[in-house]
Amino acid sequence: MHRFCPLNQMNIYKSIHRWRLRHMNEQLFVLLLSVVVGLASGLAAVILKNLVHYAGRAVSHIAAITPIGGNLIMFFFPMLGILLTVLFVRYIVRGDIGHGLPSVLLAISRGRSELPAKNMYTSLVASTLTVAFGGSVGLEAPIASTGSAIGSNIGRFFHLNAKNVRLLLGCGAAGAIAGIFKAPFAGVLFVLEVFMFDLTATTALPLLVSALTASTVAYFLMGTGVQFSFTVDHPFALSQLPFYIVLGVFCAAVSLYFLRTADRVEGWFSRRRNPWIKMLVGGLALGLLVMLFPPLYGEGYWMLTELLNGDSSSLFNGTLYSSLSGNAWVTVGLLFLLIFLKAVATATTIGSGGVGGTFGPSLIIGGLSGYFIAMLSNQLGLPQQDTANFALVGMAAVMTGVMHAPFMATFLIADITGGYGLLVPLLTASAVTYLCISPFEHHSIYARKLAEQGDLLTHDKDASAWHLLDMQSLIETNFVIVRSGGTLRDLVEVIQTSRRNIFPVLSDDDKFLGVIVLDDVRKIMFRPELYDSVLVDDLMHPMSEGDLVRSSDSLSDVVDKFRIGDRYNLVVVDDQNNYLGFLSRANTFSAYRRFISDTSDE
Repeated sequence: MHRFCPLNQMNIYKSIHRWRLRHMNEQLFVLLLSVVVGLASGLAAVILKNLVHYAGRAVSHIAAITPIGGNLIMFFFPMLGILLTVLFVRYIVRGDIGHGLPSVLLAISRGRSELPAKNMYTSLVASTLTVAFGGSVGLEAPIASTGSAIGSNIGRFFHLNAKNVRLLLGCGAAGAIAGIFKAPFAGVLFVLEVFMFDLTATTALPLLVSALTASTVAYFLMGTGVQFSFTVDHPFALSQLPFYIVLGVFCAAVSLYFLRTADRVEGWFSRRRNPWIKMLVGGLALGLLVMLFPPLYGEGYWMLTELLNGDSSSLFNGTLYSSLSGNAWVTVGLLFLLIFLKAVATATTIGSGGVGGTFGPSLIIGGLSGYFIAMLSNQLGLPQQDTANFALVGMAAVMTGVMHAPFMATFLIADITGGYGLLVPLLTASAVTYLCISPFEHHSIYARKLAEQGDLLTHDKDASAWHLLDMQSLIETNFVIVRSGGTLRDLVEVIQTSRRNIFPVLSDDDKFLGVIVLDDVRKIMFRPELYDSVLVDDLMHPMSEGDLVRSSDSLSDVVDKFRIGDRYNLVVVDDQNNYLGFLSRANTFSAYRRFISDTSDE
């Protein structure tokens, strides 16, 4: 741990540590650090938004003065942004900057919540290059990753234990989301639902303090405006509830499509080993999409703002088919196309080397979905629905389907609208979406691959412990072996060098055959006349399957054998029955208790 801090940092740390020990306990110190983390993550959110804003304006200005035309120049910009991102990662960072929030979840589960210090800035720069030049991704995941790295490194600097480092990591993520949306409750709920923190007295206050601090920083530096804002003019009526249920079902289908598209497109790019080919193919594909459908350019929040204000004609601005903007059915068709193409554009951006997240795109796709359902209903002559309200509810529903975070999505939209006039339809559509997608996707887009690999820490700490503990590290190998065919004389010589009372018996080709227990040998080990007549095989106890553990078994299977058979030791063999060692009940359950202690939020 001392290697993490240079000498001058160690002196600062020692001074602060001595002061802290005299004046405050650990819990109060963590609460104070949550303020520091909130300040830093809120400032990072402001910096990122301003970087993208001004860089995007510069890019737009270049496009405006370019003689070859706006649409054509938009064809090249996304590829240029991805190229700059790839160059930054390969030649400046000189290494992988991580895979966004999945890497944070992996650090929580496997890495004692330790994130590299470089993660505090690399995602900021890389996502700015990607999005400012038209990459069709969001900034929320990069800023949440940045905030998480800030919290992790502050906790490590002060040599906090793994539990408190994890808590500060969560504070950083909560502060980042709260800062970028100026929505503190959404930031806290993001950590509870996406990072799967438990809501306890220990976690609640630091998370809330960090989120409130970050929101205050964002308000102070950027004013009262949020990512986009809207005031609900038409209140919810109970007669509209069936239509919101339909919207929830549709958003579940859209969410599933989004997840499957991300798998297929990113999977295709991952199989291409040459990064320049990936960049070229992805950049050209994205450039073509953006040229034909300008709303796919960049984050896309401007498009949601226009739709919420009732201006669907803005979807046609700068397109080759702008003359069709007055046709309502063409607008419905364009909305439907954008829903599906946004998913392709996002996956293409990420797969080809761009840096960004799916948080923002899920909001965009949700808004398009809600607006599509309302406009389709209105065109079919069904009871008239408010398109803005449906867009807002659709945003929460698709976010629920993609991120499995219904409460965060609900409170985020409530903060955006400045009230809870849509609380019933928000909760209804989100619940319907969650229920419909759960049989197909059990985890969020960030956690699903980790869950498949068994690397995900969930709210079920017992199940997580047995999945995430490394069985290989628990195998004890200091047992002295004896060979089949040997004599009591050979066994006595082995006993003299061993500190154990169990001796595994192996064949000449290292296959496990059984064990010899010292208690069975005591009566004859002091009778030299039997040394050459009694064989090892005569003293060996063959082992049943209940006494054996395969190296391919999970620790939960091991625990079941300990509990059912009331055994104190189990023999570990591989699938070819080669001996590997022993697992003891005491060591296994001690490791379990340490894991629970390190990951519990109380």
